[in-house]
Amino acid sequence: METVNDYMPLSNDWNNERLQNLKQMFPDWFTSEGSLNIDEVKKAVNPDSVNETERYEFRWFGKSQAKRNAFTPSNATLVFDEERSLNPETSENLIIEGENLEVLKLLSGSYREKIKCIYIDPPYNKDKDFVYSDTFSQDKKSYWEESEYSENGVIIDTNSETDGRFHSNWLNMMYSRLLIGRQLLRNDGVVFISLDNNEIHHLRKLCDEVFGEENFIECITWNKRVPKNDKGIGNIHEYILIYVKDVSLKHEFTMRKGGLDDVINLLAKLKKNKVSIPEAEKEIKKLYKKNDYDRGITLYNSLDDNYRLWGKINMSWPNADTFGPRYDVLHPKTGNIVKVPDRGWRWKKETFDEAANIIDGRYQNIIELHDGSFLCGKIWFSKDEKTQPSSITYFDEVENFLLRSIISTKSDGGIELEKIFDGKSFFSYPKPSSLIQLLLSSFRSDSDDIFLDFFGGSGTTGHSVYKLNLEDGLSRKFILIQMPEATSEKSEAYKAGFKKISDITIARNKKVIEKIIEEKKSLKPDLFNEDKIDDTLNGLGFKVFKLQKSNFPRVEFAPNPELSDAENLEALKKYIADKENQLVNAFNRDELVTEILLKNNFTLNYKTVAQPHFKKNEIILAKDEEKETLICLDVSIDVDTVEYFKTNTDRKFICLERALDTTKKYNLKHYLGDKFNAF
Repeated sequence: METVNDYMPLSNDWNNERLQNLKQMFPDWFTSEGSLNIDEVKKAVNPDSVNETERYEFRWFGKSQAKRNAFTPSNATLVFDEERSLNPETSENLIIEGENLEVLKLLSGSYREKIKCIYIDPPYNKDKDFVYSDTFSQDKKSYWEESEYSENGVIIDTNSETDGRFHSNWLNMMYSRLLIGRQLLRNDGVVFISLDNNEIHHLRKLCDEVFGEENFIECITWNKRVPKNDKGIGNIHEYILIYVKDVSLKHEFTMRKGGLDDVINLLAKLKKNKVSIPEAEKEIKKLYKKNDYDRGITLYNSLDDNYRLWGKINMSWPNADTFGPRYDVLHPKTGNIVKVPDRGWRWKKETFDEAANIIDGRYQNIIELHDGSFLCGKIWFSKDEKTQPSSITYFDEVENFLLRSIISTKSDGGIELEKIFDGKSFFSYPKPSSLIQLLLSSFRSDSDDIFLDFFGGSGTTGHSVYKLNLEDGLSRKFILIQMPEATSEKSEAYKAGFKKISDITIARNKKVIEKIIEEKKSLKPDLFNEDKIDDTLNGLGFKVFKLQKSNFPRVEFAPNPELSDAENLEALKKYIADKENQLVNAFNRDELVTEILLKNNFTLNYKTVAQPHFKKNEIILAKDEEKETLICLDVSIDVDTVEYFKTNTDRKFICLERALDTTKKYNLKHYLGDKFNAF
C-alpha cells in the first residue's frame, strides 16, 4: 500500500548503515531475524554482566502462539461443491478449497492417523506478499470479514526481508500446519517436504521438533538440471526432507533404476536383430556412457546367450574391522585354488556351493563365455585362478535400488502443465509429476492408502497419484488442499477464467482424468458400459469441498456500552434466538449433514441412506469406512421416534437440540446414553 512517504525525499538512514557495518564485523551479535542482540554485545564487553542458563533450543517470535493456533477449534465447516467435482459417485479423492490451517483443523478428527503420506511443496518465503497470516483467533470476527476472500478467510500480509519477523512469519505458518499434519499421519506414515536454500536450515530444525530428530531419514538433493544464476553461481538444485512418524518400524525407500526402459528396449532390439553377444555388450556400454547412468545400472554389462543382462558383485568381506570366512575355491577349468580375498569371503562355504551349483565337490554346470571366462550357477570365474570370482545378479531381478540422496530429473513441470492446458502457462514453477511420482512410489503403499498435500498448488500430487495407480493397478486416494489465492489480473490464468489458484488445481486434475479416460476408451470402449463403469474408472475423479462459515449459530455478540447490563443480556438472548431461527428456517440440509458428521469425526467420503421405516420424522443413516449414525434435521422429534430408541439402542442418533423438549431430550439420553447427541 502506498503512503505519503513514497513521494517524499528522505535522508540517508545512517543508523541502519551503522548496524549493517556492525553486522558485517560481528554477525554473532545478531539474531536470525537481523536484530541486534544486546545481551551478546554485553557478553563480549563483560562476560560476567549477563546471567543466563544456556541450553539448545529452537526459538523464534510467535512460536507459542503458532502452537496455540494449531490446537484451537475451527469455526468453519466444509461444503460439497458438486458442480466442480468429477465422478464423485465413484471416487474418494478430495480437493478442498480453503485456508489450509482451518481445513486441517476440520480434518484432524476425521482423518487422525489415517494418512499414509504427506507431500508438500510450501512457499519458499521469497515473495513479499505472504498469504498465510495466522493472526486470527477463535473469536476474531474479522477473520471472515476483513479477508480479501471473505468466504474462505484468506488474509494477505507483507513479509519483506527487511521485516524483523521475516523468518518468524514463515516458521509460524509451517509450525502450526506440521503439528496437525503429524496428528493425521499413520504410525507407518512418511513425510516429504520440498524446499530451496532459503529456509531449509530452519525447516530441518522445525521438523526435528515436530516429528522427532530420530525420525529424520534424509535430506535429498534434487538436481533440476536447469541452472539458475543466483548470487553469481549456477544453482541447479533444491531439497526434499524425508521424515517418518516412527523410525522403529521398518522403512525402506527404493527407486526404479533410471534408464531402465531404455536398456530393456535396446536389449529387445539387439535380440531381434541377432547381434552377436560381444557386439551387443559393446552397444550396452555405449548406451551407459552416452547417458551417464548411475552405477546401480551400469554394473550390469554382460549378456548370456539369451541376451539376459547380468553384472558382477564383489565377494570380498565388506567390513574393514572384522574378517569373513576363509575356505578354498577351485577354478572350474584349471582345478587350481582361486585367489582368496584378503579379508575373507562374503559368504559361508555352504552358501557359495549352493550359488555355484556344487554338489559333492563338483560343479554341475560349467558355461564358457565368449571372452574365455566361466559361469557356474550364479558365480563368475575368470579365465584362470588368478582373479577372485564374483557372484552375479541379473538385471531383471533388481529393477529397483535404494532411493538416492541425489535425484536427477528434469525440471519440466512447467512444460508438463503447458501441455495439459494447450500451451498456456498458468502456474509458476510447478513440480514435475515424475519427481513426485518417484517419491510416492519409493515406499510400500497399498490400495486405499491416503496421500495428503495441503499446499496443493497446481495439483501435481493428484496427477502423480493417478499415474501411480495406472502403473500398478492400485487405488490410492489423495486429499489436496489449496487456498483460493487470487491470480494476477495480468496473468494468462486470469484471462482464461482462473480467478483463483484453486481453480487451476481443479481444472488440471479434470484434464488429466479426461485424458486417461479418453485413452482407455480408445483401447477398450466396451469397458465403459454402465455395468462396468465403476471398475473402469477405478477412482478416477474427485469431490470438491469448500471452506465456509459454520451453519450453527456462533456468538459474535458485542455488548453496547451505552446500554445497561440487563439490556445487553436481553439483546444477547434475542441475538441467539434469531440465529437459531435462521438455522431452522434457512439452512441447507446437505451442508448441515456434512458439518455434523465432520464434528463427529466422519470422513468426507460418507454415504447416506434414507430410513423410510421412521414414519413421523425424516431420518437418514450416515456411514463411512468405520462409523455410522442416524441423523434427523426436523424441527421437531416425534414421540414415536423417541419410543423407537427405547428398544433400538445399537446406533448413534444425532438431531437438533431445538427439536426436543426437556422430556424427549431426557428420554433419548436415558435410552441411548453416549450414543445420543443434540446440536
